[in-house]
Amino acid sequence: MDNMVDHVAGENVNQVVDKGKEVPPHDTPGYELPLLLFGGFRTLIDRLHARLAEEGHPDMRPAHGFAMQAIGVHGGTASDIGRRLGVSKQAAGKTVDRLLAAGYAERADDPADARRKLVRLTPRGYDALARSAAIFDDLRAEWIAVLGGDRVRDVEAALRNVVPAETAFRLDATSWLGTP
Repeated sequence: MDNMVDHVAGENVNQVVDKGKEVPPHDTPGYELPLLLFGGFRTLIDRLHARLAEEGHPDMRPAHGFAMQAIGVHGGTASDIGRRLGVSKQAAGKTVDRLLAAGYAERADDPADARRKLVRLTPRGYDALARSAAIFDDLRAEWIAVLGGDRVRDVEAALRNVVPAETAFRLDATSWLGTP
């Protein structure tokens, strides 16, 4: 394979030329693995957000889901949320402002310290997370229908074996994908 190409609306973008490197006929170039994994992730996330839009959450964005997970059931300050996401307090604050404006979160007094404001999820925020969980279950079931249950479970088990436990469910993906 001489180059790797993403296809967007029939156009070739992000060409990576790998000239002079022989790929064994039974194998693929190493760069395809992360691209396929990211493509699978992106497919799931895009389909999730299309469904969320149909189910009353058209303003949800992928960064919002990460931020809502970082807020969690107990809430947190903008600094807490930024630390959990691996972004600055200011970047977290911008995302929190978007969540507040969309009705997914609210600010409340911290019962432990009246000087602090906590960000907490609203019923709308909890609804979006609950719908997301149900949609992810549906999407996984669709993958099982195409690939078979054993193959999907094998992929999941294999990824658990190669993904370090401490990074498996890190919320700070936004720190390397861009500011939320």
